[in-house]
Amino acid sequence: MLMHIYLLVDFGVDPKIAVVDSFITHFIFALTSFIIYITLKYYQPSKENFFYIRIWALLLAIGNTFVIVNALQYIYASEADYQSLLSKSIALRFCYQILMVATITLIQWLGNYMLEQQSDGDRKQQSESFTKEAELYNLRQQLQPHFLFNSLNSISSLAGSRPEEARKMIQQLSEFLRHTLRKDEKQLITLEEELYQLNLYLEIEKVRFGNRLKSVVILDENCEKLLLPVLVLQPLVENAIKFGLYDTLGEVEIVIQSKCMDGKWLQISISNPFDPSTHAQNTGTGFGIDSIKRRLYLLYANNDLVQIEMKENLFLVRINIPQT
Repeated sequence: MLMHIYLLVDFGVDPKIAVVDSFITHFIFALTSFIIYITLKYYQPSKENFFYIRIWALLLAIGNTFVIVNALQYIYASEADYQSLLSKSIALRFCYQILMVATITLIQWLGNYMLEQQSDGDRKQQSESFTKEAELYNLRQQLQPHFLFNSLNSISSLAGSRPEEARKMIQQLSEFLRHTLRKDEKQLITLEEELYQLNLYLEIEKVRFGNRLKSVVILDENCEKLLLPVLVLQPLVENAIKFGLYDTLGEVEIVIQSKCMDGKWLQISISNPFDPSTHAQNTGTGFGIDSIKRRLYLLYANNDLVQIEMKENLFLVRINIPQT
């Protein structure tokens, strides 16, 4: 407005007339800007329909110029010199109006478009998060019945020949499930808690296999408080028992070892001996390993957190859990 007044005064217009001219011009422009804001707030044309925005801006500029010129002509009808200057400035006033209206329209449209894109992105991210949580929950719910069915089959086989062991196994299974339910709502737990849960599972399996199953836990004391997904070790140990004991009659030792990697990674290795000749007949790596790979990918967006090695008669699964 001050620049407008300065230019008119510089052209010889009376300062009072220049102030009124500037006020009317920019009042009409401000009113138009408010109309643009309200309209685009409730109606956001797509990029394909952006042509109509330009037509709208052109029509608004024409309307603004018409209203401003006619208002000033009416107010200062007796000022011949000003009327002459006003007539000569119509084209310039129109160019100014179309420039400002088009700029305001474009800024408002872009602002609304960016907000809409951000809102769509937030909804998409929220939807993906819900989907990921649902899949994680589904995977965990699959793991528990998977173990439960095996344990119930073992209890059934022990009930007739060794009822005391079957009773002990039922008690241990009850304790395992009770502890599992308490942890069900927690996505991450400490290694110390996970190993306690794992020990409950191993005690159940030792009832099934007796002296044939041996387990060794090598724990780096600095790792006890590091976090990992709940029930991530039990499926891997179950897989080790499956491939280590099912095809042999001798003793099998399963080794669970944890290491802290620079405080940024928790590395856990689970190894078991196996017979290469019988293992070759089995396809895949087992439901447990596949499910853990999927869970870790969903949680950490990394496909390289699970490594599998087979050296002679030793099968080893290594998982790396990032610590954030």
